[in-house]
Order: sequence, then C-alpha cells, then structure tokens
Amino acid sequence: MRATWLEIHLDALAHNLRVIRARLQPGTGIIAVIKADAYGHGAVPIAHELARLGVERFAVATVEEGARLRQARIQHPVHLLGSLHPEEAAPALEHALIPTLSTLEAARAVAAHRPGATVHVKADSGMGRVGVPLEALRRFVEEVEAMGLEVEGVFTHFASADEDPAATRRQLEAFLAVTAPWRGRYKLHAANSAALLRFPEAHLDFVRPGIALYGLPPGEGFAREGLWPILAWKAHPTLVKRVQPGQRIGYGGTYTAQREEWIATLPLGYADGFSRALSNRGWVRLGSTYCPVVGRVSMDQITVRLPGPVGLDAVFEVITPDLDARTSLTGRAAQLGTIPYELATLLSPRLPRVYLHAAPPTQA
Repeated sequence: MRATWLEIHLDALAHNLRVIRARLQPGTGIIAVIKADAYGHGAVPIAHELARLGVERFAVATVEEGARLRQARIQHPVHLLGSLHPEEAAPALEHALIPTLSTLEAARAVAAHRPGATVHVKADSGMGRVGVPLEALRRFVEEVEAMGLEVEGVFTHFASADEDPAATRRQLEAFLAVTAPWRGRYKLHAANSAALLRFPEAHLDFVRPGIALYGLPPGEGFAREGLWPILAWKAHPTLVKRVQPGQRIGYGGTYTAQREEWIATLPLGYADGFSRALSNRGWVRLGSTYCPVVGRVSMDQITVRLPGPVGLDAVFEVITPDLDARTSLTGRAAQLGTIPYELATLLSPRLPRVYLHAAPPTQA
C-alpha cells in the first residue's frame, strides 16, 4: 500500500448516526447524503455501512454517483439532488434513481421515458438557486401529476441554517404554509445537518444529514454537538535527513534552514488534497508534537521540520480525527479561509482508504 493513506473509523460513523437519531422527532426518516464520494470518505463503503446500520435512503448529486451505488448492489432508494436536466432523465431512470424536478422540461423528459416514475419536487423557499418558486409550487405539482408521474415528496433547502436562525425560520414557515395541505399525502423534507441539529420543527418526514454523519461541524458554534470526526490521514516518511544551516528546501527555495535541522519528506501533496496554500504555514503531527511544513507543497511531496531523527516507520498524522486548530479538517479550513466540506471533498481518490471498526483513539 502507498505510504500515505486515509483511515475511516466506522464505529465513529455509527456514533454520529446515533447522535442524529437521538435528535429526531418520532417518525422522521433519514436520507443520508453521500454525494461527492461521501464527502471524500468513500461513498460505496459508507453506504454499505449505513445500510447495515438501518439507514433507509441515500442521496447523491450526479447520475454517475448513483450508478456507482447500484453497481455496488445498493438497493435502497437513492435520491438525485439538485435539479434534473432533461438529458439526464433516461440514465437516471435506468439506474432507478429518484429524480428531483424543478422544471416542467425535466418532468416531461421523465414522463416520456418512464410513465409513472417516482419523483420529488424541489421548492425554492429562499435559497435562490434551484427549485420551483413557492407561489408556483401547487400548480407545478398538479402539472407534474397530470403527466402521470408519482410525486412522492416535496422538499426545500435552507440557505443559512448554520448561521442565521431568523432567516431559516422564515424559509421553513413559508415552505410549511404552502405545503400544509399536503401533510400525509407527500413526504416533506427540509433539514440539512445544521437544521436537524438546531431546528427540530424542520425534521418533517425526512432529514438529510451530510457533513454531520462524518463528524464535522456544519458551521461555527456546532463544535459541541457530540459528533466524532471519522477520518484520519496518515503517512510514513520516505526520507529523513539532517540539513545544515543555509540549506534551502523545495521549489523556489522558499525555506532556508537557520541551524542544523532534521527534515522529513512525506509522500503527499496538492494532488492528494494537501493545499499548496499550506506551504511554509501548515502543520502535521507526530505523536503530540506539531511539525511545521517547510518549503513549498509540491504535487506529490511535502517536507516538514522535525524535533529530531525518526525512522521510516514513523507515523505522521496529516489530518487528525478531532477539532485540532492546526491539524484537523475544521482547523485547517479555518486557517485557509474555507469550510471543511471543501477540504474533505478535495481528498484525492488516489489516497488509499482503510475502513476500521474502531473509534479513533482521541474519541475513546
């Protein structure tokens, strides 16, 4: 196996699912969002484990993502989120995915390929991205049903459930006002990870947890929800050497040793998802010691300064399964001015993923 790898802790995943279930209103089901390769964690193994744990449904973003689940013998209902383009209707139905409709053009394409197909309708309650405007929702659903399609559910998506409670409640109230006559007729859903944790009134018939399943806070102020990050990134050094004062390191020689120093090369880089913006400012961990990244991050390798010599069997933690300000996905995202969603989904498929039925030591 490659000398750098990801460890995915499935017991931590099960813990997060228990945390989510404990928050739900009676009768609320779960649509587990495993788009973008389960946010970088590996969609097929995660789906199999969640299915084993009793999750009822899954959601993806693309037809190709859904097709991979079907090829892996995932038989559960799989929702295709977003807004279906008419050209995607045939392949979506071929793989028994549940399309999301926001346009009549897409609805007609679905009806032409499979009369009676099950669909969900997306309502725009204030996100402003995709979905049917609330004032047009009733007429839209009627037209879709007149085409012979089976509208199983109607849903919306919150724009700022992680940061603006007032705006979130306005969206929810507007959505519920329009769909109130449909309670019991259609499955209604609205809550993403942030909303299911903070707005129990938004649980409805289903919730759609994504980032919370993987133990990552969906926004500021969510660090104490009892979730455990399930991913660790580890690496062995491929070279450990002592350098002399004045020795320059890496492309452009942007780091110069000020004294005799020990430097380790780790076999990973920006092609693996370790941002080049961490050049001369990132950290990895060796036991309890933080080792700074020195020199530029290159495509396949980084160099770090050590407190002393180590063997090639040493294990460095590139991402720690916690909320560490320097080495966790959340801490690193804050350092880079982004969100952990982005960093998780940038983890390259070329990184081996090892699935473990053991909680990470930091959470034991």
